Amino acid sequence: MNKLKIWDFITWVCIGLVLAVLLLVIGHVVVSGIRFINLKFIVETTSNAGRSGGIRNVISATIYLTLSALLLAVPVSIAAAIYLQEYARKGRLLNILVSGIETLAGVPSIVFGLFGFNIFVTLLGWSWSLVSGAITLALMGLPILTRTIMEAIRAVPRSYRDASLALGAGQWTTIVRVVLPAAFSGIITGIILSMGRIIGETAAVFLTFGSTLNSISSIFDSGRTMPVHVYILSSESVSIDNAYATATILLVVIIALNGLAYLYQGITKKRG
Repeated sequence: MNKLKIWDFITWVCIGLVLAVLLLVIGHVVVSGIRFINLKFIVETTSNAGRSGGIRNVISATIYLTLSALLLAVPVSIAAAIYLQEYARKGRLLNILVSGIETLAGVPSIVFGLFGFNIFVTLLGWSWSLVSGAITLALMGLPILTRTIMEAIRAVPRSYRDASLALGAGQWTTIVRVVLPAAFSGIITGIILSMGRIIGETAAVFLTFGSTLNSISSIFDSGRTMPVHVYILSSESVSIDNAYATATILLVVIIALNGLAYLYQGITKKRG
């Protein structure tokens, strides 16, 4: 019993240390950047290489890239998850496929960035552009999204499927009319969490989307996302104040997305 109490104490100490470090980092960024944030900073475009002006074009580039990547990744992830969970035969091949997905989910983003740079930017000649960045980020998000959606589908009780099949519905009709609606909250939660990760990517975006401050008008235009903007402003000592301000907004967005995901999941569980 004493040993259990000791381990409980050690566990809570570790949790406290992790939370303390997290709060320290967030607090430092927010305190350093919030005083430079105002409406003008958000609605004006960047000027003088980021030393002045706002980040409207940076925010719009981030939104374009994130939505484009999700538009590519979500349908493929749903289709892959349905096949692996509902159609694929249980066995060694399925285990290998699932292990491969989990392995890809742990690959560093810089590796995907180098792949995207060599294939889309260089080999296909798309240069640093929205399409190069979106496809690269979609490839990065596929393993995590597929695994999340598989878990959401797996969580649907088997009795739902059996009842639908007993009423004469086919397997595909059961999946579309019964399984996916029941797994909808888990799928949406996974998409929102993936959105937060995509928004926070830097290395892969820098190598495929570029870092220009131009406004996006076509899929072959380059742009600069908020994480890349923070990196350039801070690493090149362009404007530390604007870097902190942009980082603060980025932190708020990511925390809000994570909070929204868990809030939505909690609401749907209560309704269920």
